[in-house]
Amino acid sequence: MDASWRSFDPDLTTRPAIALRVEVAENDCEAPVHRHRKGQLVLALHGGVVCEVPGSLWMVPPNCAVWVPGGMPHSNRPTPNARIGLLFVEPGAAALPETCCTLALSPLVRELIQHLAGLPHDYPADSATGRIARVLLDELPNMPVERLHLPTSSEPRIRRIADALIRDPADRSTLPEWARRVALSERSLARLMRRETGLSFGRWRQQLQLLVALRELAAGATVQQVSAALGYESVTAFIVMFKKALGQPPAKYLAALSRARSA
Repeated sequence: MDASWRSFDPDLTTRPAIALRVEVAENDCEAPVHRHRKGQLVLALHGGVVCEVPGSLWMVPPNCAVWVPGGMPHSNRPTPNARIGLLFVEPGAAALPETCCTLALSPLVRELIQHLAGLPHDYPADSATGRIARVLLDELPNMPVERLHLPTSSEPRIRRIADALIRDPADRSTLPEWARRVALSERSLARLMRRETGLSFGRWRQQLQLLVALRELAAGATVQQVSAALGYESVTAFIVMFKKALGQPPAKYLAALSRARSA
């Protein structure tokens, strides 16, 4: 991300909504943990973004967005060569959720955000830009919420496992193997994982794999490519896991999601 993005402060204006487009060129580019008065919508226009807030990771596939309420500490980690849209919303300007969530955006909302990103930020309220912002803020609360996230923890051993599996989701190490890596007994790690995330190790890792799978499938990867990237021995085994978790095989799930966004 360029220097102008790093130095940008959305709270310098009280306009109800302002937007940016960000092009990511470098690998492992991450915005440090920060917070601002305005709420923030992180939209993946190309590639993906991982948003981290206290206790959760949110993976943003193309044409979805993560909503981060104002005042919440967060950081954004885009994939290489990603293109991101950022919408900053003044507190009280729209009836948006008070907790972090994923929103499935309609084509209209996506286009409004991208259009607003090309306009001056310090616009008069009664200007054409002001009217575009009002339409956008009227539409946003109608977007469907999808609670697809990964519970995480600041506990060092859980964080080490999470970081490793995000880097290499094909790692099929068992709970006993992870326990040895983080110098715990198998039983202690199982208790720690459930206490910190609310999930068993197996269910937690499956949730991480689902999020990675959705991101990659939405970006155009085939089911075969995603299955291999997640370390499955067969495509069938991956499809069975996906259908058991989300109720539909990958192709049908993404088609239904696409229809919902276009509605």
